[in-house]
Amino acid sequence: MSEQAEKARAFAALHVKGDPLVLYNCWDAGSAKAVAAAGAKALATGSWSVAEANGYEDGETLPFELAVANAARIVRATDLPVSIDLEGGYGTSPEAVAGSVKAVIDAGAIGCNFEDRVVGGDGLHAVDAQAARIAAMHAATEAARVPFFINARTDIFLQAKPDTHDAAMVDAALDRAAAYAAAGASGFFAPGMIDEALIARLCGACPLPVNIMMFPGVPAVKRLAELGVARASYGPGPYRLAMKALEAAAREVYAG
Repeated sequence: MSEQAEKARAFAALHVKGDPLVLYNCWDAGSAKAVAAAGAKALATGSWSVAEANGYEDGETLPFELAVANAARIVRATDLPVSIDLEGGYGTSPEAVAGSVKAVIDAGAIGCNFEDRVVGGDGLHAVDAQAARIAAMHAATEAARVPFFINARTDIFLQAKPDTHDAAMVDAALDRAAAYAAAGASGFFAPGMIDEALIARLCGACPLPVNIMMFPGVPAVKRLAELGVARASYGPGPYRLAMKALEAAAREVYAG
């Protein structure tokens, strides 16, 4: 087994229901080294942070070649497994997203986030269409002989205000989770969820380990563990904190 495949298997094993993998998202090689030094077991990028750090807006405006090169630099920066936020896969067709995942595998990554929102458009891809895209990704990972972790993200909750979230939305998410799991997804990412009862409902019925994104209003990681979450990620939060600290330090310099 290759070293990359071993890292991929180790990464998957870190997703334990009730003992979540915590990912403090990085955006470049420097931030990856800092997070690794803090004791991280694995690394993951956030697309918003990577785009902002390179002068682009989120939503695949960052050139794909730059995204892949950035991923490769992060992989080389530490010995930890690295998952890349691929947004919508930089393509619409199954063939296009399969090519994208092959490129990040070649860059050394062992996993990715892959969302079902229509990048540059409105709403979500139809369940069957998104499942077909995931299946093509999965086939590409098998051809590469890397047990690549496809973290299938649904934007059902992120596209709705938290006070509108309800059991029906969880049921819709579970329908997607079942289809994505059958297509070869490794995990299920539901950013935007805040309500403890709904998170518990999702975790209790989802066929895949559940990932929740940390931001104000979301239960603490310890509580998420009790609810059955297997992965907690911080998204753009770390970048925003780092830039806030940098600006504050610079203000002191220029004010002095």
